[in-house]
Amino acid sequence: MKKTNNLAIISVMLCFFCMGFVDLVGIASNYVKADLHLSDSVANIFPSLVFFWFLIFSVPTGVLMNKIGRKKTVLLSLGITALSLLLPLCGESFAVMLCAFSLLGIGNALMQTSLNPLVTCVMGGGHLAAVLTFGQFIKAIASFIAPYLAIWGTTQVLPSFGYDWRILFAVFLIVGIFATALLATVEISEPKAAGAADGVGRQFSQAFALLGKPLVLFTFLGIMCHVGIDVGTNTTAPKILMERLGMTLNDAAFATSLYFIFRTIGCFTGSFFLRILKARTFFLISVVLMAASMACLFLGKSEAVLYAGIALVGYGNSNIFSICFSNALLAVPEKQNEVSGLMIMGLFGGTLFPLVMGVASDAMGQAGAVLCMAVGVVYLFAYTSKIK
Repeated sequence: MKKTNNLAIISVMLCFFCMGFVDLVGIASNYVKADLHLSDSVANIFPSLVFFWFLIFSVPTGVLMNKIGRKKTVLLSLGITALSLLLPLCGESFAVMLCAFSLLGIGNALMQTSLNPLVTCVMGGGHLAAVLTFGQFIKAIASFIAPYLAIWGTTQVLPSFGYDWRILFAVFLIVGIFATALLATVEISEPKAAGAADGVGRQFSQAFALLGKPLVLFTFLGIMCHVGIDVGTNTTAPKILMERLGMTLNDAAFATSLYFIFRTIGCFTGSFFLRILKARTFFLISVVLMAASMACLFLGKSEAVLYAGIALVGYGNSNIFSICFSNALLAVPEKQNEVSGLMIMGLFGGTLFPLVMGVASDAMGQAGAVLCMAVGVVYLFAYTSKIK
């Protein structure tokens, strides 16, 4: 029995790694921009499109979990993600990349909505925020590997594949297939969902009615800001280095890896700090670091200052989601599927922020994009008082 539980934990954590595939959109959009000669506004459609589907599919996924269970929903999400990774290996046209990023967004919306509640079935006990943070640590490993895979495919020509930077899709596809097979073999006991016998329409109305609870609404907006800053930094950091330091795209791609390296460090250390510090205290420290990073990115003109800003926002933003998400789940424990759907719908912030940032950067350079992210940081300061 213990072996089965351990295998279930490993399979769920591997799914968190697959969840990190969505973060390849930042570096991938920069390569697509260069290959197809797109403007910032057009190139930012790709990350925006990925996170647009969180608005559409997150709450329906919560309803779907009530019907088929959390594990089956995660398996479905892995299948859609695998398809999204396969498409770019067949071509690189604008239409193909739009379809691939759309499917990546849909698969990730299903995965993030269903995988976080599945953790509560596999790992009992308290410290939910710490456990979710460790999952985010695993996710971040995939996130910072993506730019290196893209650079490897571009600088080390692989005649037998011929996919240049798109080799990262092939590598992630193999991992995704393995994760699907492993999760399918383990047994996970799930609680009966409250309201599962209700009609679909009633479940939808009950889910959205939860936004009437102030804490749920404020947390929803907090997650929107967190993801907007995350995707915004992921996409904008290389552009800042290219604009101010004259770097090439391959050299500037390190900025994305640096961001995720510090996100990974933040998640790993956060799983410890959240056990010894109050969540509100650690949240406030994190937001202060993000505010300092915005100042560095807005004013910095040297490599050291800009890299410091990227590192600070990576570490500061690493635990925001876990604290917000657990805060919402614990506020309405009898409606975890529905709350999860609403919180993951907040990832729609990854659509709004890049679109506004693209327009701002076209008008006044990358400093305009940084100002947009700074607005999100200000909101997170205000949200600190809502943390239990």
